[in-house]
Amino acid sequence: MTLKWGIAGAGKISTQFAKSVSILSNTEHEVVAVAAQCLERAQQFATDLGIPKAYGSYKELANDKEINIVYIGNLNTQHLQVSKLMLEHGKHVLCEKPLTLNELQTSELINFAKEKNLFLMEAIWSRCFPAYDKLRELIDSKVIGDILYVTATFGRPFKEVERITSKELGGGTILDLGIYTLQFAQFVYKGLEPIAVVAQGKLNENGVDESASAIISYDNGKVALVSSHSRIELPNEGCIFGTKGMIRVPRFWCPTTIITPTETLNFELPKTDVQFKNFYSVGMSYEVLEVGKCVKAGKTESDKITHRESLELARMMDKIRKDVGVVFEQDEFI
Repeated sequence: MTLKWGIAGAGKISTQFAKSVSILSNTEHEVVAVAAQCLERAQQFATDLGIPKAYGSYKELANDKEINIVYIGNLNTQHLQVSKLMLEHGKHVLCEKPLTLNELQTSELINFAKEKNLFLMEAIWSRCFPAYDKLRELIDSKVIGDILYVTATFGRPFKEVERITSKELGGGTILDLGIYTLQFAQFVYKGLEPIAVVAQGKLNENGVDESASAIISYDNGKVALVSSHSRIELPNEGCIFGTKGMIRVPRFWCPTTIITPTETLNFELPKTDVQFKNFYSVGMSYEVLEVGKCVKAGKTESDKITHRESLELARMMDKIRKDVGVVFEQDEFI
């Protein structure tokens, strides 16, 4: 069965996603249509990437009966509405992170997908990298003993990037960058629920966070310290500390290297002549393969990033935003 993909949104992330699909066998995956709120933009996107159909509305994409799955790559504020539209029309959904703006919306979307008995996954592409499979093996085999402390930082000079700086677009570093640090801690502690989350940060002139840091406490003395920043370059690595040593994961959101106390493990990215914005963006193909495997198996969620984990991520981000002072009109804690 060939998964016939539609793409909602014609921005930079959608471009990288379409390219990642193109490197895979077209007997397994094929992008057949793209939609944007501006027809000309969708048409240019389709022309540039060799996609057969372009639509000037998401409703037209939803009505395309050839499509059986849609990648949602538009604005954060549109994720809930457009994802539900596609599910309503019988399409499986891979939605770019954050799945929605908050826990309330995330719960609504997950329940709707379950009601429709369709696949829904938050595009935390990190979890699909081979390095994460190895990391799981290392953690579970206790090569560094009992893990008690995790750190993860993600910061770059993004001050002029509107999707991060604008409140109207659902911006801020917590939803855009911080989610990666949170999912890393969540992964290491295997979905262990926090008992406390305390955060501080700084807002920009638009009322969204330009930086945020959180201390997350778990049972048995386990702790995670995470930070995101849009004005400076941070170490941008994840570190896992156990009673027998430390594991470092450079570029933990899309890793190709794991550094253990005894060795450095390297993981090659897929080989391709297709040009990506960043060399590691080809790794989006890993999540395409994961989605394909799940859909063909009749699953409605992936074991790599479950609905429960997406809800927990949303809950943690809500708490961090509340502490920092970032409130959207869609929030229940206004």
